[in-house]
Amino acid sequence: MGSSKLLEGYIPTFDSEVYKRLLDKKAIPIAKTTLDELAMGGTGSSGHLGKTFNPWDESKTRMIGGSSCGSAAACAAGIVPYSIGSDTGDSVRKPASYSALVGFKPTWGRISRYGLFTFAASLDTVAYFTRNVKDSALLLNVLAGHDEKDTTSSSSPLEDYKKLEDKKYNLTIIKEIYDDLKDETIKKAFEELVKGLKQKGYKINTVSIGFNLAKAIYSCYYILSSAEATSNNANLDGIRFGSNKEAETYEEMLFKVRTEGFSDRIRRRFVIGSISLLEENQEEIYLRALRCRRVIVDTFNKILESSDAIILPASPTIAPLFDGDVPKKSFNKDAKVSDNYLAFANLGGYPSITLPLGFEQGMPFGVNLTSHHFTEAKLLKIAQIVENTTGLKDLSKK
Repeated sequence: MGSSKLLEGYIPTFDSEVYKRLLDKKAIPIAKTTLDELAMGGTGSSGHLGKTFNPWDESKTRMIGGSSCGSAAACAAGIVPYSIGSDTGDSVRKPASYSALVGFKPTWGRISRYGLFTFAASLDTVAYFTRNVKDSALLLNVLAGHDEKDTTSSSSPLEDYKKLEDKKYNLTIIKEIYDDLKDETIKKAFEELVKGLKQKGYKINTVSIGFNLAKAIYSCYYILSSAEATSNNANLDGIRFGSNKEAETYEEMLFKVRTEGFSDRIRRRFVIGSISLLEENQEEIYLRALRCRRVIVDTFNKILESSDAIILPASPTIAPLFDGDVPKKSFNKDAKVSDNYLAFANLGGYPSITLPLGFEQGMPFGVNLTSHHFTEAKLLKIAQIVENTTGLKDLSKK
């Protein structure tokens, strides 16, 4: 469970709400898929079953991304028409960019999280992969809606998401994020898309948020998610969950259980989260990150109040190589702004969607759209216009 050795062999005692709603509509379960351990990581390499390869890369040297790597691979390989994952920072939308899929994360609270393995509760969102925008809209019709078993589930009115309103929208490009992009093939494809949208009557403008704020998105996300993960996973101690180890004290047993049961990446996350939550460090680390989150959300709220959606390349490169490109540390202080900005949608709880934009060296890359809270119908319509403009849909590497 959770692709963690510590939970190997554990069988959940109840079904998730998402699973039940799919079964109610006669969906056919195919398989459970792997993921980065405890949904922490963006490489598809930290699960205890090993690496998840990108189906588009026949040499099996490129990653598909994570943490929802198995779900992405199953859909990209044509095994299933859609697959379910979770998105805490970009865990569905980034793999979608690497695998020519539509990766959709609705507004926080739009889909019940009852039964979802918790990583960071204020950021986690049930999300999913499809191969076209229409299927994303159909799936949202099935999954969206209040669930009394989930106290964070929203009662906001629902729409028929497959009935998409057609109008001319205003879109925004964030200057600092786009300027950080260096790949000329991706930039050219994005500029061609922007040109095509303008010809259809869309208005597209560029705004600046300041490079320091753009760079703070990743650090803010990392501190808050690590702190929440430390708290949410405190029950993985060998007593309530995991295999018990012989020891004279609880502390000694916990040390043995977690040392043997977790990878270095997960242990590092928990250490960072614990340090952030220590009373003597809270003001300097955790509370500062919370204040930073408020500034980030206020900034993007202001942009989205005057714009229908933010549009940007979903990733600065095609899928990276495993050898040499997988970070040995779970936090990279030199991380590129254009590679980690998608977390702003989790910090703000916004709906966000990635869809195919083009190919380089036979490998796909994507474009991302993000809109204001509970505007999924509008976002899906804009995504459909983008899909019609690029002509890229129903793709898979069979």
